[in-house]
Amino acid sequence: MKKEDKLDAEVKDEIEHCCNKKHAEDIEHLDHNMPDEGTLCDLAEFFKVFADSTRIKILYALSNKELCVCDLWQGLGLTQSAVSHQLRILKQMRLVKYRKEGKTIYYSLDDDHIQSILNGGLEHVME
Repeated sequence: MKKEDKLDAEVKDEIEHCCNKKHAEDIEHLDHNMPDEGTLCDLAEFFKVFADSTRIKILYALSNKELCVCDLWQGLGLTQSAVSHQLRILKQMRLVKYRKEGKTIYYSLDDDHIQSILNGGLEHVME
């Protein structure tokens, strides 16, 4: 028997065993602690932003210090247009913020939560 088939059989046995019981406390806990559907949809949209490697590069670059668009596109080997487009998305999702100094706009991570998410994601994929 293949390893996957054995695992599927074990999961099926567990489901059959588990589904013959009522877990009222667990179900009640889910009912009271699950965010509403709108919040879950917002969370899903938030995580979609992390599904693009260009945006991840930009976020990691900004995790060290604030940078202007020129520094980002030259340092990351991207076009100015690509960086500007991705920054627009990152701003809309409140992952980056900006400040103006004369004609130059500097970008940085919006808050410490973003750094924590990046660090946690990297730690997870490096395991």
